[in-house]
Amino acid sequence: MVEFRKHTLSNGLKVIVHRDTTTPMAAVNILYDVGARDEDPDRTGFAHLFEHLMFEGSVNILRYDYHLQHAGGENNAFTTNDITNYYLTLPAQNLETAFWLESDRMLNLAFSEEKLATQKNVVVEEYRQSYLNQPYGDAWLMLRPLAYTEHPYRWATIGQCIDHIYHANLADVKSFFKRFYHPANAILTVAGHVDPDHVFKLAEKWFGEIDAGQGNIRDLPREPSQKEERRQVVERDVPQDQIFMAFHMCARTHPDFFATDLLSDILANGDSARLPAKLVHEQKLFSEVNAYLTGNIDPGLFVITGKPHSHVDARQAEEILWREALTMANEAIGVRELQKVKNKIEATQTFSESNVLAKAMNLSYHELLGDAAMINKQTDAYFSVDASHIKRVAADLFALRNVSVLHYVKKDQPGL
Repeated sequence: MVEFRKHTLSNGLKVIVHRDTTTPMAAVNILYDVGARDEDPDRTGFAHLFEHLMFEGSVNILRYDYHLQHAGGENNAFTTNDITNYYLTLPAQNLETAFWLESDRMLNLAFSEEKLATQKNVVVEEYRQSYLNQPYGDAWLMLRPLAYTEHPYRWATIGQCIDHIYHANLADVKSFFKRFYHPANAILTVAGHVDPDHVFKLAEKWFGEIDAGQGNIRDLPREPSQKEERRQVVERDVPQDQIFMAFHMCARTHPDFFATDLLSDILANGDSARLPAKLVHEQKLFSEVNAYLTGNIDPGLFVITGKPHSHVDARQAEEILWREALTMANEAIGVRELQKVKNKIEATQTFSESNVLAKAMNLSYHELLGDAAMINKQTDAYFSVDASHIKRVAADLFALRNVSVLHYVKKDQPGL
């Protein structure tokens, strides 16, 4: 059980505090309710670019890392299609340093042509290294627009086109900051050896006078139901072929989410799961197989992927993956098999509650989903799923009309 207290400042900033006296450390997490899905289709990659810009210093604090490191802290951040999340840890006795640093860059981020140019170059280089210069790196750059036709999940966090970052100007950046980086669009969570009342006072002191900003009202296009199979074949200089099969699934807050997550675990969570046990170890048809879901706030994707051995052609490999997926819809799931994946979920949940940073992140995220208290209901939600629920979800999910297939083919191989 993760106990916490919650308070909202008059400017809309939500503040959550979890007290943990077993550690001398404190974790501070600020979640901004902005991700790649909130971008203009003609100016994508901005949420990720902004993650970089936030470390370029604020008007009053030019060297964010310098001051944090001198307080014994470290930090990082990440961007997804749904959120941008900044986090740091430091000795609890130095907690106010974190509030000073975070409040100043929320209020007065330092904008300049020089800093923008520096971070644009960093993002462009990241694009090259992560997406273009490694095997299979650009798979999701193709899979997303194959699966999505309307919703902004059709582009990755790096952006739809790297030219959007190349051409970003200071006015665009300032407009993005004003729209999303303000108290009413943020959740501040502190976990560790702290006093909740003291944290609330610090929040009021350092964030209370920042203008609330306007709430972010989303009006994103809904993705229409897919009516037919979609396919794409690409040839690349890779060690072996790879197949991606993406199925549209429910949103993170939908009642079917937990059954869908368990379905992915039954298929591929660990070497003893169905796909690796049968296709990799027993039949030796694939060198690697996996099944996972994107877990997006809006309806996401359930993905099955595999790298077949050279003696298995691409068509045959796809048929094998289909056959294994459809067994989930057509055959009963054993009691022991289901209990095993539920136990793994419980272990993962328990482990996450042993780390103050993980607790801070999870509290922020569940508050964004609707209520931080949901953090304590996750295990029960998984354990309440029965085999018939998973079977129904599989039957809905694994339909030919619902799949987008990307064949990633090694160069100089026979065509499909």
